[in-house]
Order: sequence, then structure tokens, then C-alpha cells
Amino acid sequence: MTAAPVPRHQPSDDFDGLNSVSETTPVSTLKELVARLHREQNKIQNLLSSLGFALRSFNNLNQFLELVPLMAARVTDADGGALVLFRPNGRVRLEQIHCQEGQACQDIRRAIEQAIRQNPQIRHNPESDRAAQSVTYTDLDQEIRHRVSTDLQLFGTPIWVKSQEQGRIYIFSHDPEYRWTTMRQKLVQLVADQTAVAIANQSLVNELRQKERLDRELEIASEIQIHLLPNQCPQIEGVELAAACQTANRVGGDYYDFIPTNYDRLHPHKPQVPSSVPWSIAIGDVMGKGVPAGLIMTMTRGMLRAEVLNRHTPARILQHLNRVMYDDLENSHRFVTLFYSEYDPQTRTLSYTNAAHNPPLCWRAATGKIERLDTWGMLIGLEADSQYEDAQVQLHPGDTVIYYTDGFTDAMNANGDRFDEENLLQSFQQACQQQFKPQQIVNYLFDRVQQFIGLGNRHGDDMTLVVLQVKST
Repeated sequence: MTAAPVPRHQPSDDFDGLNSVSETTPVSTLKELVARLHREQNKIQNLLSSLGFALRSFNNLNQFLELVPLMAARVTDADGGALVLFRPNGRVRLEQIHCQEGQACQDIRRAIEQAIRQNPQIRHNPESDRAAQSVTYTDLDQEIRHRVSTDLQLFGTPIWVKSQEQGRIYIFSHDPEYRWTTMRQKLVQLVADQTAVAIANQSLVNELRQKERLDRELEIASEIQIHLLPNQCPQIEGVELAAACQTANRVGGDYYDFIPTNYDRLHPHKPQVPSSVPWSIAIGDVMGKGVPAGLIMTMTRGMLRAEVLNRHTPARILQHLNRVMYDDLENSHRFVTLFYSEYDPQTRTLSYTNAAHNPPLCWRAATGKIERLDTWGMLIGLEADSQYEDAQVQLHPGDTVIYYTDGFTDAMNANGDRFDEENLLQSFQQACQQQFKPQQIVNYLFDRVQQFIGLGNRHGDDMTLVVLQVKST
């Protein structure tokens, strides 16, 4: 093969020890020089290939990092190398060091550790910009050089991950003829770049594991919430019930419940409730969505069930509930809307009170008109001493009541239009005029909202619907 010409009296920038070649250099010497160059290139290529193989093969980041100082030293013909990493908590740490065991190696290790530990201004700040970091780590380099022997040459190269310096690779040599050439800088930068890839990959793996853990926790929370909501509607004398809840996320803030007024006297293993017993029917909505709202929904359910045991009027029950929950809700900066009612099958009377929830709609079979069931009352958790108002409505055969959350009326289409209460009223009236049963009404209203927001589009809020219909016969 033909060797590339070497300029006269020009030292090579690639490898130390390759001196200039004069015109009178014998051919054999030139061939030996070229052969040596190829051997060095092959050695470097093999080393970098080995590091690349380790990057692809090692599942443990620490195993890969053990090789970094060794490879950095080998490809640059240095006496040794060191790897310093900047941890997310702001600490700087000597991760690995490679050098010939002896006093000199111990001195270098001690110098780096002291420079990191004893100089408080050298602390990694992941929020600082790239220029500021460069100044900080230049100070670190100088501090290390100040602590090592004067005959040691030390050079540092940054490890950049996502535009942030995550560490430095140092190489050092006691050879007074050692030069920090452009080629050596490029080679150690290649090692630094592969180290950055390994660190970024480990970060992605950790983020994936964290996401999988959160997904599992959300799945568990969703399962718990599903079990807390009624798995079926109760059998109440003279009425038919249907209900459904669709959450925007895995865990939602909507709540509904059916509570027999004598449930504290039921046998835990035989919880059959006589159909003539009055039942509490409640629906609520926690401000917000997701896990925080779901936690408050769970708290609301437990406290409301405890308050029902006192057998007070609906207004008094909400008053006590608000007082008990006020501190927790105020600290969480969240509130709850809640409509609470009690249905007596013997008298077909629905007693109720409202804490700023969307008022249920009552369709009268005799007139075909719709009434809103509403009373004055503040949000649960807004004021500690809120007062609530009692009201009653007499139901008749064929009358239908729907309890709903604002996910229905706030549902939005691609144009930004809301489904609003007017559309809900029309849809509800159409369903009642066609003499739909409760489950049919539930299906029909959910379908109408889905058609409004667009098939295939997800609703942005939790949607809950409960339908109570007095039987005609």
C-alpha cells in the first residue's frame, strides 16, 4: 500500500513519538513509521469498539462506568484516568479511577476527593445554564491540579447529557513530553459521548420503571375505586334504578352511592335489605380529576356513610359532613359538590338537600314537564359553618329522576361548544317520552354526549349518571 506523505520537519498532531521525517529517511524507517501508525489506529479502534460493545451489552450502568477511565487512558496513551459524576441531588462524586497501584495513584485519588469535598463552591447545580456550569467545572479542574504534584499533567473533558454537564473524564500522565493533542481530545470526547449515552439510557430505564410503578399504583387505585362504587343498583320497592360512571382518567373524582338507612343493623355476611326500607341516594363531584380527587372521593364516601347512621335530616347530615371534612379539604385546596337524598318507598317521598351540585332533573309523567330538584347550600369544604336546606318532592308512577355530574354539561366538541344543560334537558325529555327504562336512559344519554363530542374522542371530565324511575304498576 502507499503511505501518506508526511510534511517535512512538521510534528504529527496524532500520536506522540512520531517525529518528522526528512527527505533522507530510509524507506524501511518510513515503512516502520506507517506500520506503527496503523497499529495505533487499530488499537484505538479495538478499544472504542470494545467500549461500544459494553454499551450495548451491559444492563448495569456501574459495570460500564468501571471501563470508562481505563478506556480513556488507553486511547490517549495516558498513565491513568478518572471519572467524576454529578448526582441529581447536587453532589459531585469520584465514580471510578484507573491508574497503576502505588503512592502516585493514591495521591491522585486523594487530590480529586479533597477538591470535591473541601471546596463548597464546587457543587453541581442541574438548573444552571451551560456557560455557568463550564465556569464551575473549570474551577474544579484547577482545584484538582492545585492539589496534585507539579510533575503530573491532568486534562478534563465534559460529559454532556441533554445539554447539562453530568460529569467529567480526567486523564493524567507523569510524562513531561506528553501533549494534549487535538487527536487525543477527540478520542477522549468519543469516550465521554458514549458515557453520556450510557447515563441517558439508564435515566430512561429508571423513568420507564417509575412509570410502570405509577401505572401499577394507578391500576390498583382504580380497582379500589371501582369496588367502592356500587357494583349494582339495589332493589327498592316500587322503583327501578340504573347508574353508570365513566372517568376521564384511571381514577376519578365523581361519586355516587346507595345507602340503606338501616345498614348498620345488617348482618355482615347476610346483607339483604328489605325492599321497603328507605334508601339514601347520593351523588357528588370532587374538584379536579385523577388520584387527588379519587382520594377525597373515598374520604367523602366513608364519612357520609358514617353520618347516615345518625339518622338526621338530609340538611343536618350535610352540615355535619361539611364540618368534619372542612379542615382536610381546606388544606388540600379542594371542594366537593354533593346532592344527598332519601327515598321512602312507603310514601314515594324523596327528601333531599344540595351542596352546590348540579340539581337533579325530575320528569313528571302526568304533565311531561321537567323540574329541577334544588336547595340552597354551599360547597362542602368552603365554609366551616355552612347551613343547608331541606326539601321534599312527592313522586308518582312513571316519574323519572336523573342525578348527574357536570361532566355531562361541560362535555365539549371540537369547536369548543359545550353540551350544556339545555341539550341534556332535551335528551332526557326525549328518552322519557319514548318510555325508556332507566338503563335505556343511561345508555341513551351517554350516547348523545359521545355523538356531540365526536365518535372516538374522549371526554375531558368524569361523567356519572343515576336514574330513578317510579314503576307504573
